[in-house]
Amino acid sequence: MIVRVNGPSVAVEDNGLGIPGDHHERVLEPFHRLRPRSSGAGLGLNLVKQVVDHHGGRITIADGPSGGAIVRLEFPAVS
Repeated sequence: MIVRVNGPSVAVEDNGLGIPGDHHERVLEPFHRLRPRSSGAGLGLNLVKQVVDHHGGRITIADGPSGGAIVRLEFPAVS
């Protein structure tokens, strides 16, 4: 896992299987899991989205350059 901080943005990149493009928005919904029988409640990225939304930011998901996913959190700049 790689974490990059660039001013008011944070990008977290992993080297897992990735998130299919048609699920990029859906994984931010509560209880959504890519593999229904896997462990976890499907709340992790939804909770992250709630925190980002609360601070007026946005969250995006992209494919990593060598597989995996990149989750980018962008917050408004504070002066």
